[in-house]
Amino acid sequence: MPTLKYRIESKFESAGRWVYDNKFKTLFFVLILIVGFFSQLKHLSIDTSSEGFLHDNDPTLIAYNEFREQFGRDEVILLAIKTPDVFQNSFLEKLTEFHNELEENVPFLDDMNSLINARNTRGEGDSLIVEDLFETLPGNMQEMQMKKELVLNSHLYSNLIISEDAAFTAVMIQTSAYSGEHQEVDILEGFDDTLPGDTQPESRKFLTDAENSQIVNKVAEIVSKYRSDDFEIYSAGSPVVINAIKRAMQHDMQTFTKFSLLTIAIILFFLFRRVSGVFMPLIVVILTLLSTFATMAATGTAIKLPTQILPSFLLAVGVAASVHLLAVFFRYYNREANKREAIAHALGHSGLAIAMTGLTTAASLLSFSASEVAPIADLGKFAAAGVLISLIYTLILIPALIALLPIKHKQDNKTQTRNQAMDKLLLWMTHISTTHHKLILSIAAIAFVVSLFGLMKISFYHNPLKWLPESWESRQATELVDEKMKGSGFIEVVINTGEVNGLYEPAVMQTLESINEKINTLKSEHMFVGKTISVLDILKESNRALNENNEDFYRIPTNKQLIAQELLLFENSGSDDLEDFVDSQLSMARLSIKTPWADAASNARFVELIEAELEAKLNGQTYYVTGMGSLFSRTLDAAINSTKISYVIAVIVITFMMIALLGHIKLGLVSMIPNLLPILFSIGIMGYFAMPLDMFTMLIGSIAIGLVVDDTIHFMHNFQRYFHRYGNVERAVQETLLTTGRAIVVTTIVLCLGFFIFMAASMENVFRFGLITGTTIILALLADLFLAPALMKLIYGKHEKTIDSSAELVKEN
Repeated sequence: MPTLKYRIESKFESAGRWVYDNKFKTLFFVLILIVGFFSQLKHLSIDTSSEGFLHDNDPTLIAYNEFREQFGRDEVILLAIKTPDVFQNSFLEKLTEFHNELEENVPFLDDMNSLINARNTRGEGDSLIVEDLFETLPGNMQEMQMKKELVLNSHLYSNLIISEDAAFTAVMIQTSAYSGEHQEVDILEGFDDTLPGDTQPESRKFLTDAENSQIVNKVAEIVSKYRSDDFEIYSAGSPVVINAIKRAMQHDMQTFTKFSLLTIAIILFFLFRRVSGVFMPLIVVILTLLSTFATMAATGTAIKLPTQILPSFLLAVGVAASVHLLAVFFRYYNREANKREAIAHALGHSGLAIAMTGLTTAASLLSFSASEVAPIADLGKFAAAGVLISLIYTLILIPALIALLPIKHKQDNKTQTRNQAMDKLLLWMTHISTTHHKLILSIAAIAFVVSLFGLMKISFYHNPLKWLPESWESRQATELVDEKMKGSGFIEVVINTGEVNGLYEPAVMQTLESINEKINTLKSEHMFVGKTISVLDILKESNRALNENNEDFYRIPTNKQLIAQELLLFENSGSDDLEDFVDSQLSMARLSIKTPWADAASNARFVELIEAELEAKLNGQTYYVTGMGSLFSRTLDAAINSTKISYVIAVIVITFMMIALLGHIKLGLVSMIPNLLPILFSIGIMGYFAMPLDMFTMLIGSIAIGLVVDDTIHFMHNFQRYFHRYGNVERAVQETLLTTGRAIVVTTIVLCLGFFIFMAASMENVFRFGLITGTTIILALLADLFLAPALMKLIYGKHEKTIDSSAELVKEN
């Protein structure tokens, strides 16, 4: 046995004796550590916003923030209302009441539009009048018919505040881009001129996820008050969907944690048949979970969608290390009845392997830390931190608790009978894997080839709306609004002329109109344009109004001075709509493109079509495309790029660690086969069953390799020990499985159940993540019990002694 490894194991034994002799000092140190962690928990927060998927320095997010600073928040809550007849006084009276209550009570409200206050631009002589569509309700049927014709013939209203078939009308709620947290209102804001060299004021904080929830919840409260059979209300838009995802995440996290703790407690009880065997691992995993969340809170890191898997993940991983330690401890303690030496033996036997499994799991998770997707990077850093915290609690706290607690020495005949039954099964596996190793290796090779064909069928998909169950109101409403109102969200285009008052140029406006007309015709498999809104609408409305409301003049003026005059008249009319579509210097124009909710890949392809038109038609003007669709597209692209890198990093780092642990390059490389094949096979299965890689299932590879390698480490670590002692592969495998095999089986059960619990999730993507990861862990167990021994037989078979002592082993164990 390598001298270095022997010395390290001896150090672990000595550490076990020291902890036993200094149990109160150890517990006091751990208590101080816990108090320090727990003091930070009050700062923990949740963020499910779309922009929260990207790092602050991501160019796409920077562009999005620049857009919000200039034009406000693009995310709109769209309330679609269905009624038998929109143009009835009774309905309009209720709509007015509904509109006013929303306007008075929804927090962080920036603007709101409905039939009641829709912009109605008209001319009277030389005057331009911009008024609310229903400033007063019609007094008779003739007036109502006139309003109805105005609405149905309007260029502006269709698919914006009324559906094409007039069966639905909409209330569009636009909220502030900025947070209300610790903000003071500056009454001179917008009037101060910042000169070159002046110190810039501190950037204001954008609307928080918690404030978005306040908005959505308040809207939902008011909606429930007005909803009726003749006033059906459907709440749609990204703020509503994001809030629904947040509620699902909060519910699921509580469910996962409760079920994980219950499952772990039951398994531990059946494994050890001792209260202490349940109590100590549960203390470790609970402290690990709370300490990890405290670390997140201390660094100002919010819980985001991917990090919701942390509780169950850390509970499962944390208990696995405890099981390996306690299995060896109780085995020795029941035989020798010496607690101090049992602790030392357990740490000497499994301490190094437990430490290495913790380090390899942490290393695989850290491969996510450089991810371009912010919550995946957070998951990598804090899951790794949690694994290391769990390692400290396992190797220090559990020995101290063992020393303190009154643990009885006992021999349980029933336990011996169960162990003998498992031993016979493990011995049968040993015989099959070493005697028929060529057959097993052939099956593994076939599985590898099958996996490759499945991998070729894998697709990538990111669509938060589809994460929600089909029965959920927010999903149904969004899909209905996409169908009836031709979209529930917007892609935003900002065009910069580069010149002050550049938008006064007729050529610039003509170019914008040409772009607008072309974009309105764009379609793809899942995307279409339901509506475009821009300064062009304002300009053409004004031109028509100032030409005796003649529809023939619904066009762009060809004279620069006329464009300037009409925009100035509109601005002076009392309406603030112009500032929503141009900057203060009239050098930039915003084009809002209404589209249905679609997956990130479809959004990306559609944005490419838009950009192609912009490139073809713009002469000297610059532009950028932003909005929720752009953020989704960037998130998927970043996830794909980062996943490739994290997979490579995880494999390389863990391979080197395996080589270092085993002290043998060839053996270290071969040991990766039972780790990688189950992962390849699981992802290949996803390809065959058309299960896409999304934000969660992309994590499977790096997470799974960090988990499945743990059992391989325990197997290889003990196999080396026994092969060095006996010089026979079958005997070494037998001894390995009889000493650490039970723990490997139990920890696999804990881990796979810990991930199968995710199948109880509200969201489909989390369900798939739990199913595939749990399946991968089971396949990895089979690989460790069959493939790993077969590989050892292939490598060491020519250099072994002939020993047949299976009967003796059953008797001894």
